[in-house]
Amino acid sequence: MTTATRSGLTTGLCVDEAEFASLAGPWRRLYEKCEEATPFQSHAWLASWWQSYGRPGRLRVLLVRDGGELVAAAPLMRVYRPVPALRPLGGAISDFADVLLAADCRERAADALAEGLRGLARGALIDFREARPGACVEGVYERWRGPRRALTDSPCLELPPLPVDELLKRLPTATAKRARAKLRKLTALGVQARVVPAEEVETSLVTLLRLHQLQWQGRGVTPEHLRPRFREHLLRSVPPMVAAGDAVVTEFRVDGEVLATDLTLLSAQLAGGYLYGVHPSLRARKVDVATMMLDACTRHTAGAHPRTLSLLRGDEPYKHHWRPDPAPNRRFLLADARTAPFLVAAAGEAAAREWARGVRRERKLRRERRERQQRHTSAERPGGGTSP
Repeated sequence: MTTATRSGLTTGLCVDEAEFASLAGPWRRLYEKCEEATPFQSHAWLASWWQSYGRPGRLRVLLVRDGGELVAAAPLMRVYRPVPALRPLGGAISDFADVLLAADCRERAADALAEGLRGLARGALIDFREARPGACVEGVYERWRGPRRALTDSPCLELPPLPVDELLKRLPTATAKRARAKLRKLTALGVQARVVPAEEVETSLVTLLRLHQLQWQGRGVTPEHLRPRFREHLLRSVPPMVAAGDAVVTEFRVDGEVLATDLTLLSAQLAGGYLYGVHPSLRARKVDVATMMLDACTRHTAGAHPRTLSLLRGDEPYKHHWRPDPAPNRRFLLADARTAPFLVAAAGEAAAREWARGVRRERKLRRERRERQQRHTSAERPGGGTSP
């Protein structure tokens, strides 16, 4: 069923998996008109994610049309815990979430989308997590008439659209010198980077997942990356994304053998290294894998179509080596009078989680300070650190 909006557009709710799968063409045209969209909003990624992770009966995709043309979309699903809510498709394996708005009728489309979402908010909280700065959903939030709350979500880091030589100029002289030496070592070892053509991507992804498992063997691998549903999702979604220019797979060979593989996701405004796998033998040769991967990613960020280099979610220490800029994601909670208690509960839970994270960070810092002090005290003892 469709509903006319005050902006002259119509809204409809897609709850059927087959209908959602059939939207590939219209969704693609909308995606290409929305410069803020990230690869995680592409139809190939979302439809595949739903096949692997969706729950029957919970699909809720709000569609806005101008005549027969799709001009806005909010890809959501119904959840029931901890409160009844509508959350973006893509889940934990997607670094960014957003709605889509066609640039040629952005204001009207945003008005219609907000109006449609207000109808959905009568029975569930709209809980929009992992929105990148400047995301289209910010326009919906600004138009919201009712209880709302904006929170900080996952930390993210970004680098400007520069080639690796220019990024090196952001570093202290000594650090930049070491990084150049690491790049020269890649050449000396004969590491050759090759962009994989679309018809070979599936085979290359199988290699990537094998190498990823090898690289984390005996360490704290993300469990989801080893599960069949994740493998099936990548094998289903990435080949069409590569064909459409939304992803690139790069192999790194030494003496003809693939020792590393990288999956980078692309959109109009950003590139992000999503997943890679490295054979332990490459690390044994003292190759700086992070530098190698960054060098490969920057080949898709500079040039005629500059893209921000997103280091995606997380602020791990190795990412700070390149002096990136913070760009934290945001979380938007939208409700009406009936679902306002759900908003209060969700905001309270988020505050409690942030408090717990702060406690853990403080404990970690105290532990590290104690360990440094112990090492310092031990070094001052006679005999090079042994007790007298």
